[in-house]
Amino acid sequence: MAVSLADNEDDDDFSETHDINVTPFIDVILVLLIIFMVAAPLSTVDLPIDLPTSSSTPQKKPDKPTYLSIKRDLGLAIGEDSVHRADLIATLDSMSDMSKDKYVFLRADRSVPYGELMGVMELLRSGGYTRVKLVALEGPPAAAGAPVAGAAQP
Repeated sequence: MAVSLADNEDDDDFSETHDINVTPFIDVILVLLIIFMVAAPLSTVDLPIDLPTSSSTPQKKPDKPTYLSIKRDLGLAIGEDSVHRADLIATLDSMSDMSKDKYVFLRADRSVPYGELMGVMELLRSGGYTRVKLVALEGPPAAAGAPVAGAAQP
């Protein structure tokens, strides 16, 4: 309840004002903004992978995706945790939120040879993980007949 301290000559009682106090609302919004600004970067994968670009339309990302990354040195990582190639399937099987019918999002550095990428995909297939999506950066569509960056010229 708010009161007005204005000078009323006809009445000695304080009269109520009917204004809304928005200061607590603004304080709550600012605290929530700070919480989201701190929490948002923590929910992403931060491995330094130089992804190629793609002009396809982006698809909806699942709530908790499983990222498998092939780094520049051909090492593997699930999320941000490094894993040996021989332990890849056992590590995926031991994850509580992973099943063979969920998608594995495969990220590979631009410098990874195609044969290595296919070798990891074959390893996933032999372990029963056949639902694999390749991850790329969003980019503008390439012009028809334009050479792809890094491609060999005839």
